Amino acid sequence: METFEKKEYLNQLFDKYQSLLTDKQISYFTYYFHDDYSLQEIAEIYQVSRNAVFDLLKKVENHLFEYEEKLHLLKLQQERQQVINTIKETKDLSLLDEIGKLDE
Repeated sequence: METFEKKEYLNQLFDKYQSLLTDKQISYFTYYFHDDYSLQEIAEIYQVSRNAVFDLLKKVENHLFEYEEKLHLLKLQQERQQVINTIKETKDLSLLDEIGKLDE
């Protein structure tokens, strides 16, 4: 069973990189992580082995980690949000420059 934190992180990565996955990968991921289907239930839907579902989900997981490692979209979003929260708390508008630096 996946830990809650890992599932949450994978869902965040999926939101960012879903368009880079195949339709099949998206379907399996959605069934497993969003709809809470078991590997066996997904295997029955697609008429494949449970192991085939597991392997594909593992590939999707690896792809998502690789995309984030190379593109850093989630990391940059989180850093932007931290700066925005700090601006809201401190009302220090000079921190707006920090957001621009994240895109460099």
